[in-house]
Amino acid sequence: MANEIILLNISGQDKPGLTSSLTSVLAEYGAKVLDIGQANIHDTLSLGILFEIQSGKKSAAVLKDLLFKAYELGITAKFTPITLNDYENWVNLQGKDRYIVTILGEKLAAQQISEVTKVISEQNLNIDAIKRLTGRLSLIKEEEYPRASIQLSIRGKIHNKVEVTKKFMEISHDLDVDIAFQEDNIYRRNRRLVCFDMDSTLIQTEVIDELAELAGVGDEVRAITESAMQGEIDFSESFKRRMKLLKGLNEEVLHSVAVNLPITKGAKRLIDTLKSYGFKTAILSGGFSYFGRYLQKELGMDYVYANQLEIKDGVLTGSYLGDIVDGNKKAEYLKEIANKEGIDISQTIAVGDGANDLAMLNLAGLGIAFHAKPTVKDNAQSSISSIGLDGVLYLLGYHDRHIDLLE
Repeated sequence: MANEIILLNISGQDKPGLTSSLTSVLAEYGAKVLDIGQANIHDTLSLGILFEIQSGKKSAAVLKDLLFKAYELGITAKFTPITLNDYENWVNLQGKDRYIVTILGEKLAAQQISEVTKVISEQNLNIDAIKRLTGRLSLIKEEEYPRASIQLSIRGKIHNKVEVTKKFMEISHDLDVDIAFQEDNIYRRNRRLVCFDMDSTLIQTEVIDELAELAGVGDEVRAITESAMQGEIDFSESFKRRMKLLKGLNEEVLHSVAVNLPITKGAKRLIDTLKSYGFKTAILSGGFSYFGRYLQKELGMDYVYANQLEIKDGVLTGSYLGDIVDGNKKAEYLKEIANKEGIDISQTIAVGDGANDLAMLNLAGLGIAFHAKPTVKDNAQSSISSIGLDGVLYLLGYHDRHIDLLE
């Protein structure tokens, strides 16, 4: 005797034991569950069970008993017959490419989600699942640090990834929302190393500008810094020019600046969570090792690579020791740490804001432009501009409950 394939959709008020009661009915008639999925929004349940049952008396009886059970539970049951051909076509989709789209913002509006999903629809891609990654927001109590994130799991063949990424970037710019687009592969779920730029990424300042201000050459150094970050002049050349302007600055000033470094919102939450889940972390900075080591101690990070100031008789000489840590050097250090830790480059993440970060952002398995300059955002894989540094956790697929559990 032939079998029937039936999709059972349940909606209504959620309550304990509901799924158990329905699957018990299916078990009584020897039904085979082909797929099952559940979502719960504001205590309202949406449950789908795709099952196979013997045609005839069994299928008629199971539908009757399921309807009766649904009535007892105070929920609505809907049955949809699925043809064998439709089922097999659905099964064949599972080999298609999979992607993750993460939407981030202080708050998410319907228009932002609508525009993102419109791009997905235009590419004939299927949305398999939508998951909220952030906790529920109160409408009465004002949030000290508002943030919202949802994750869309999508499937299908993308013929022009550059075009899709470009459309997402346009939405991001026009609607003030962050959109990350990643392949859903084994590496995405197994990242092991995160490397950070320091100035304007881990901390909300450019240290060299602060030192210059104390040395009385603030305007000159800031102009050179900005030009370098925008990619208008070579980083190494700009570094040498700025260093010369710091000549004669007292070493005691360094400590005063270090203890007052403004650590970026979300940085501690991010680093603490990464450490708890076994990630290695590194600072790769075109700034100074003096401040990098201070941050390393404060945040508990594993590696620091930065420029070393030359100090003689308690004052800065205007020069430096060793190689200049420019963009290419950062990428080299990222690769070096990954090799040392036995980590595939695809399992690495790099986070930075300036043009001298692009080499490591593009080398890493996931490169994230953080509150970055337009040139950097336009050339990075992903960007975060709407919330703090812990937004990185949502790009990794962590839910707030995974994070808050550790706090």
